[in-house]
Amino acid sequence: MEIKIIKDHESKPFMEGDEYCKLYFDTDKIVFGVSTLHPSCKGEIDPGHESAYEIFYAIKGNILCYIPTENNYYKLNEGDAILIPPKKPHQLINVGNTTAIVSWSQAKF
Repeated sequence: MEIKIIKDHESKPFMEGDEYCKLYFDTDKIVFGVSTLHPSCKGEIDPGHESAYEIFYAIKGNILCYIPTENNYYKLNEGDAILIPPKKPHQLINVGNTTAIVSWSQAKF
């Protein structure tokens, strides 16, 4: 595979609830994107990924990552990351007073 640059305007935008998502890369091994959530907003519950681990990294703001199967919340402050195992449903919620920006990646197997 060759080196590839995706400019912001070339990313693929989509919505998951109130979560504005931009997909930059989706290969047979990895997925990478960025999400924006305004204060008090939340994304939809993602059912989890059959054959991928997912990582969320809080670039800006304060996020809760809700795991409905555990009825548990994990707080991410700026600079924090969380690893979500395959098939684990999850949801992002902005609990801060500022717009939150989160990068997300999936490692497919």
